[in-house]
Order: sequence, then structure tokens, then C-alpha cells
Amino acid sequence: MNVEKVKQALSKVNDPELQKDLVSLNMVRDIKIDGDKLSLTIMLTTPACPLKGVIEEECKTALIGVGFKAENIKINMAGEVRQHNIAGKEGPKGINQIIAISSGKGGVGKTTVSVNIAIALSQMGAKVGLLDADITGPNIPIMMGSQEPPKVENGKILPKENYGIKYISMGVLVPPDQPVVWRGPMLDGVIKQFLRDVIWGELDYLIVDLPPGTGDAQLTICQTVPLAGGVIVTTPQDVALLDSKKSVNMFKQMKVPILGIVENMSFFICPKCNERSEIFSYGGGESAAKNLSVPFLGRIPIELEVRIGGDSGKPITNTNPNHPISKIFKDVASQIAASASVTTFNIKQPVSAC
Repeated sequence: MNVEKVKQALSKVNDPELQKDLVSLNMVRDIKIDGDKLSLTIMLTTPACPLKGVIEEECKTALIGVGFKAENIKINMAGEVRQHNIAGKEGPKGINQIIAISSGKGGVGKTTVSVNIAIALSQMGAKVGLLDADITGPNIPIMMGSQEPPKVENGKILPKENYGIKYISMGVLVPPDQPVVWRGPMLDGVIKQFLRDVIWGELDYLIVDLPPGTGDAQLTICQTVPLAGGVIVTTPQDVALLDSKKSVNMFKQMKVPILGIVENMSFFICPKCNERSEIFSYGGGESAAKNLSVPFLGRIPIELEVRIGGDSGKPITNTNPNHPISKIFKDVASQIAASASVTTFNIKQPVSAC
């Protein structure tokens, strides 16, 4: 047994998302052979890879096929997020991928989705930041549990941090009841300051919670930084779906990859009688995704614990990670991370894991 034989075996195993073999993608690391014992690391494109278990089993099968015994194979499944680069656009130093979460209209639960997706990614091992780009209607500080002002260091803002997430918002810079009555250029300036003058440090993902619609904030983010992709949150009702299509077309017009559509408030199950009610209709998000040829990421039902967690600053993915809703958020987060990896590899040439 030798290293080349191991690589030859694993060259038959493809990353299911990237459709290339693990060896050519430089995902096979630290191969160590001690007699009939083998240990190695598979470095995936994200710690939130949804197909981690599938890849591990296929690697073991391939290695058994060339003579290793299953009990002597030790595979460490790890992940590192590749930096997403676009010519002419430069993101904050140290941030690998920026993902925008958008909605065509307000009231669809976009910020709730943003917060819980960020926490889900962090729980899967990623370093995550959260930027509240809704300057005139900031809600992230409430949902993240602190509206206290951030500290300043050498003229730079230190982001707030809770639940393993670094975050910044206009909501921690002005009193809660003070309106932000600004025109477009001022909003543009603050968003750029959040990108430029906040000490984010090293992050795998920066989740940007955009305001509703397709206005100044969306243009600023799409034109300023190399977005790895955009996610659209909608409810199943026709009014929300019409506006979500506008968000999809906005991202397409700005040449931003669309990672998918999330259908929020998909249905409600009565806690007393267990009867299911489709309050805002049902299935519209999936239908819109199909018609627009973009991925459908999943359905999030109406759940009292989600609302309570948002209002109290204790998001459900943190307080109750085993709740069925938390598991849905984790599944959606995994799909977002996987899709962002695909868009990053499609843009970066040649492919390299370093």
C-alpha cells in the first residue's frame, strides 16, 4: 500500500456538487499509511457540506476496493471555505464568501431566516458574520439579543458578537425609537462603512440581510462586493411571490448567482389538535423556483417558538437546536453553503483548494 494507490482509488470519487474528483480538487490531504492502517483528511469546500456522510462512505468503499480493511481506515472530514473573487470587486479582507438574503416585500420573515441561517452555519463549524443592511428598519439586534452600542478600536468598529456570530446594524448605533430618515446616498455610505470600517476578522461567510425590495441597498451590495450568491425569502401567497420574482430578476440583472428560494410561513400545525392549516396558501415558493429555473431550498412552517425566539433575542436554532424547525434551518443553510461553493469554483480558475 502506498500514497499513490490511495490517490488512485479516491480519484474515482466525485464531489457530488462540483462533479469533479476529490484528488483533482485537492481535497485529499495528510495521507498516512502505517502498515495496513490508513488515515487521511478530506477537505470539503465548506464545513456545512450537506453530503459529507455520502462522500465519506464513497471514500471508504473506494479504499476497501483496493485492499484496505474498513476497520483500519480513519477519515477526518473537514472543511474550508474558498474565497469568492470577482474581477473589479473587492470584499472586506479576511471574508471568504458574502451571501445576500433578500425579499421582494416586507413581512415575509427574511431577517428571521437570516439570523437562523447564520447560527446554523456557525453550529456546523463555519465562522460567520451578519450585516444588517436594512438601515432604516434594523431588526437584527433585537433577534440577536443585544442593542448595546459596539466598541470602537483605532477608529474602527468592533462588531457585536452573540451565539458565535459577529454582527453589525444601525440598530446598535442609534436609540431604538429614533428613526433613520435618510436619502439614498447616505444609506449607500453607511453600508459601505459597515463593509470597510468594521473589524470583521477572519470569516467563512458574511450574511447580508437586505431590506425589502430592489432599491439602493441592493444596488450597493451587488455593485460593491463579490457576492457568492443571493437567496430570496418569500411566503406562498401570490403577492409575495410576485415580488420575489422581481428579486430573482434583480440578481440576474446584476449578474449575481441565485442560490435559491426559501418558502417561509409555509403552513401551520395547531399545537392542540395537530391540524395543518395553509394560512398563506402552499407550494408557491417551489412553483416560483421551478418557473424561474432556480433552486428551491425548503419550506419553513409557522412556529410559535420561532416568533418567541425572535422577539426575545434567543433564536430557535440556538436555544433548541434539535427542534424540527432548527433542523430545517440547518438543511437550508447546508444547501446555501453547497451552492455558494459551486458558484465560487465556477468563477475561480484554475480550481485550487489552497
